[in-house]
Amino acid sequence: MERANPRCIVVGAGGIAGAWFPPLLEEGVEVAAIVDLNSEAASARAREYGLDCLVTDDLDSALRSTAPDFAVDLTPPEAHADVTVACLHAGAHVIGEKPMAANLDQARRMVGASEQTGRLFMVSQSRRWDRKHDSIRRTLASGAIGKVGTVACDFFLGPHFGGFRDQMESPLILDMAIHHFDLVRFLTGADPEWVFCHEHNPAGSWYRGDAAAVCVFGMSDGSVFSYRGSWCAEGFPTSWNGDWRVVGSRGTLLYASDQEPRVQRVAREDDGFHRPLEEVELVPSSLEKTGMHGALAEMLRFLREGVRPQTECHDNIQSLAMVFAALESSKVDGPVRVRV
Repeated sequence: MERANPRCIVVGAGGIAGAWFPPLLEEGVEVAAIVDLNSEAASARAREYGLDCLVTDDLDSALRSTAPDFAVDLTPPEAHADVTVACLHAGAHVIGEKPMAANLDQARRMVGASEQTGRLFMVSQSRRWDRKHDSIRRTLASGAIGKVGTVACDFFLGPHFGGFRDQMESPLILDMAIHHFDLVRFLTGADPEWVFCHEHNPAGSWYRGDAAAVCVFGMSDGSVFSYRGSWCAEGFPTSWNGDWRVVGSRGTLLYASDQEPRVQRVAREDDGFHRPLEEVELVPSSLEKTGMHGALAEMLRFLREGVRPQTECHDNIQSLAMVFAALESSKVDGPVRVRV
């Protein structure tokens, strides 16, 4: 018998879980179990949200005893592959936090498990479910600035995290750039083909590894995406989403400091030195749910209607591949192909 409300298990009760339980409960999802190696953390989450559910550190037993429709993987990236593969083979669909995996081999194993089991695996890339970003995507797709030729993103912040990020070899590219790399694919609909990346650790950096990078990607639509970023830039910070300029054959879209995006395009052709410009309205977004709630809504729509989510694993591995191709390019000091 089909359940009235979908049933899930949540794997991982750390800080990010606080962003997931409210939309799960709002959507009427039955949380059947919370799984965490720290059983006290799992119990605390159950108490926090008034859940009378199984609390355990044993994923396999939770899968067997609850038979969930889907699992929410909120574990650290190093655990994503093992957790996702176990859930898929147990018959559960999976929605997982970004990044998909700690490396491409793990990601390929996860995609293979999805194919083998016939179960869906999707990744939550929360910046896709943002109304401004959705509006930009729709505007570019409408041809408002013509054919896109150049995309540029600047990301400059100086966060003092402390902890593991300060010791990472490539903190910016590994831990943060996946958001911007996935976002350029979302906004333009193009996939990466090659990259040249140079990482470095600027003067004054409090990170052990390379906290800054310059990347140039060649995209499948013939456009070029340039990315300049630093996690040790004090002063005049960009937003966490980055500052974007998209240049097309007929105009430019500008999105900076999380302000409303703007479009200027050629108003008419004439013989002047500079063509006259006009500002045009963006195509409005139709998003109802945003952030993690937007990702969850796509999983629930898949369960109810069979509509595949945009960040299904066969697509999202392209964004992860951008990260590891950039790292490879930096190591060999030259351009490399982006391969999944």
